[in-house]
Formats: sequence, C-alpha cells, structure tokens
Amino acid sequence: MKALVTGGGGFLGGVIVRMLRDRGDEVASISRSIYPELTGLGIQQVQGDLADSSAVMKAAAGCDIVFHVAAKAGVWGPYSEYYRANVTGTENVIASCRANGIARLVYTSSPSVVFDGSDIEGGDETLPYPAHFEAPYPQTKAMAEQLVLAANSPELATVSLRPHLIWGPGDNHLVPRIIARAKSGRLRRIGDRPCRVDTVYVDNAARAHLLAADRLSPGSPVAGRSYFISNGEPLPIWDMVNRILASADIPPVSGTISPRLAYLAGALFEKIWSAFRLSGEPPMTRFVAHELATAHWFDISAARRDLGYEPEVSMDEGMRGLKDWLTGRG
Repeated sequence: MKALVTGGGGFLGGVIVRMLRDRGDEVASISRSIYPELTGLGIQQVQGDLADSSAVMKAAAGCDIVFHVAAKAGVWGPYSEYYRANVTGTENVIASCRANGIARLVYTSSPSVVFDGSDIEGGDETLPYPAHFEAPYPQTKAMAEQLVLAANSPELATVSLRPHLIWGPGDNHLVPRIIARAKSGRLRRIGDRPCRVDTVYVDNAARAHLLAADRLSPGSPVAGRSYFISNGEPLPIWDMVNRILASADIPPVSGTISPRLAYLAGALFEKIWSAFRLSGEPPMTRFVAHELATAHWFDISAARRDLGYEPEVSMDEGMRGLKDWLTGRG
C-alpha cells in the first residue's frame, strides 16, 4: 500500500515511516520541514502546514491510508496555535481522505484527552472526556479525536490510538526535557505518593499503529474506536523519571514540594507569563502539577484483543537502548 504519514520527520512518525518502508510499503510524508534522513530513505516528502488544505490534499493524492501523527504538543502556548495545528489540521486530513477516496485513517491521539486532574488507575476506553481542560493541548487533541471518530463511515474507516508518554532513542520531547530540568537543578518531586503511570517505548507505539492499520477497514470491529497503548508496565512516576536520569548518568531527583504548592505556583506562573507575554514555557503549570502528582495508567486489554497488540520491547530492554543512545553508543 501507499501510506501518508503526517509528521513523518518527527519522533514517532519517523519510526512509523521506517517500519512501513521496511515491510515494503510505499511511504510519503508531510511536515513543515524537509528531513534529510527521510530523503536518504527514498521517502516522498511534501513540505507544508497541515492547516493548509491544499498542501494536505497534494500529499494525500494517490495514497491508500493516512497515519495522522503530526500535532502541536507541549503544555503552554496560545490556544489559537494549538487549535490551528490540531483541530484545523485534522479537519483538513479528513477532508483530503474523502476527496482522494482514501478508505483508512489511523489517528494518533493521547490519553490526556480523558485526564481531569484526578487519579486514573486501570482506566479503559469507557472513560469520558472531561468537562474542563487545564491546557490547550489535551483540549484540542480531544476535539480532533472526536472529529476523527465521528468521520468513521462506510467510505472512510477511522481509528484513534492513545499512546501514553512515548520515549526511547531519538526522543526530542519527554526525555530531553527531564534531563535539562535535572541538569539545571529545577526538577523536584511533587508529593510523596507512589503514583503509578504508564509509558510506552517508541517502537511499541509505532507497531501498534501498523497493527491498527492492518485490521482497519469500513465496518471492521476497530473502526470508529479508540485504544489506549502502553508498555503495560506502570511504574511510580518518580521511579520512571529516575530510570531515565540514570540512563544519562544523572543522579536521581532528591528535592520535593507539595502538590498544592506546585499547583499554586503553576497558576501564578501562568498569570505572569500571560500578563507579560513571556517567551518559552513557565517553570510550572497547573496541568503539569496535576500530571506529576496523580496516577494515570490504563487497561490495554482492548488493544490486545482487537489489534493483536503486545509490547515487544520491555521496559528494561528499552532502557538499555535509551542509555546506548544517550551515551553515544547507539
């Protein structure tokens, strides 16, 4: 088949591209930049913004399936920028599928679309969307996911995957942020509860996308559904952070602040950053304070049953690969 991967030059998108190519599929990518590594793999690239409907239409022409991976991530920024990338961009992807007669769309969502600030322990796909979001990223991702699932029809089969905290070699978001904060002395434990969280190694997350694609067709059991994806090995959040730091030969986090203080600090920083229009992210936000002080792990039995998903790379094996990459051996 010929597959379009939005954001094919990104962390997860790049692994999906390579897995598709390795099994013999033809692959195209649309991103805001041209990536030399994709050029070297012989990947057809369209440089463009997902909010530009003509660029998306051009990239999707002649494709059999779309993996919509690209998104504006992060915990801070103007709502309009998140809406443009995540909602308008998704609307354009759906429209291009319909216009080009593409019958399958695999969407990369996030478990944050159901996060309401409280503990989630063993949650499954029946969890509702919350009435209120504390950041534009989960809000716009929830809006986009609902658009994708509502677009499921006899002509276009759609499925939404929710990988949780993707990490591994090549990570340009989660792991670098943790390491940078630790090195600057700005990383603190929030509370002392052993809150367990799910994460997923990048190869496992990418493989789940291919499994979903292979089982997706109009009227199939997976069409119109969402699935949580993880390594199935939830750990206390600060144990996971310290394992990442150990992979970079950095001492574990030692300082601690209370969840209430972290939340109040986040609210204050948000007001300051908004009032003075400061660049970059605040040191803390309300959303991050809640995420770091609560449990959020999920039941992945639906993905196992319907997609045939099984995490092939264990946490220990993934950590060895991460250490090799961070220390220059990978």
